[in-house]
Amino acid sequence: MKVAIYGVWHVHAEGYTRKALEMGQVLGFYEKDDFLAEAFQKEVDIPRFSSAEELLNSDAEGVIVCSATSDHTEDIIKIANAGKHIFTEKVLALTEEECSEIEAAVKKNKVNFVISLFQKGIGSRIAVKNIADSGELGKINYLRFRNCHTGSTGDWLPAHFYNKEQCGGGAMIDLGAHGMYLTHWLLGLPINAKSVFTLSCEGGGALLKNTDKVEDNAVTVMEFPSGAIAINETGFCSSNSPTIFEVRGENGYVKMENNTIVKCTNATNGEIVQVPLSESVPSPLEQFLSSEIKEGYGITEAKALTRMMVMAYR
Repeated sequence: MKVAIYGVWHVHAEGYTRKALEMGQVLGFYEKDDFLAEAFQKEVDIPRFSSAEELLNSDAEGVIVCSATSDHTEDIIKIANAGKHIFTEKVLALTEEECSEIEAAVKKNKVNFVISLFQKGIGSRIAVKNIADSGELGKINYLRFRNCHTGSTGDWLPAHFYNKEQCGGGAMIDLGAHGMYLTHWLLGLPINAKSVFTLSCEGGGALLKNTDKVEDNAVTVMEFPSGAIAINETGFCSSNSPTIFEVRGENGYVKMENNTIVKCTNATNGEIVQVPLSESVPSPLEQFLSSEIKEGYGITEAKALTRMMVMAYR
């Protein structure tokens, strides 16, 4: 597929571009901010479009959207109206209303739409879901996902990732998105949510960049119609913190810690046994570039993620 890159604001823009170069042809990129554009071209040697219109009028069949979250609605609608297929970084938009506007443009123009919910394709996450879906745990009553890094304490996140207007928040709306869409994957949409957000990193460049005081340490607790409770933990201030994904039910539990998975259920007679990893599936970007798109990465899931974030920040 011939693609173009719309915006290089997001930290994954370089990685996405390299993957697209590996799998196809990248015609160029558009970025309105000269500083971001110049920094990007030092890492990836591809042409820069002089305007959004030049990109939209190019021969690109698809567009990879890495602009600021606050710009997604305007940008993606333009791309859809130009008849180009869309791959976007999460979250889709900051409000449910904006998501609906994007959905209408995507459907009207009959273009492919893929959002980067990449952890749904990782074998360890698939293994946890398969056990939860199998009925072996009985009725599910608890889910927990923890995913943290050192973006603040290690001071490697770009300054604009602390811009509330562009991002919509801090750690939860960025890194916490993974826990949200994995929770939706297993439990559906919550009916209630409560959050605790703090600014944990003190001193150093990260705090100086974080002038909007967006959270770098966050937990959201969600209630579901079934009576299940889910806890989504995230942050930019935890070193050597394993990624944890656990699901518990009336008949036992399954727990992933990094790439090690164990379960203990009635079916195992209360014994803790190791669970093999499931086979991973191609990443959402690989699916998009090959036009072999699987269910679970579309506009419905994108809208659900934004709805859950709106509830978390409310």
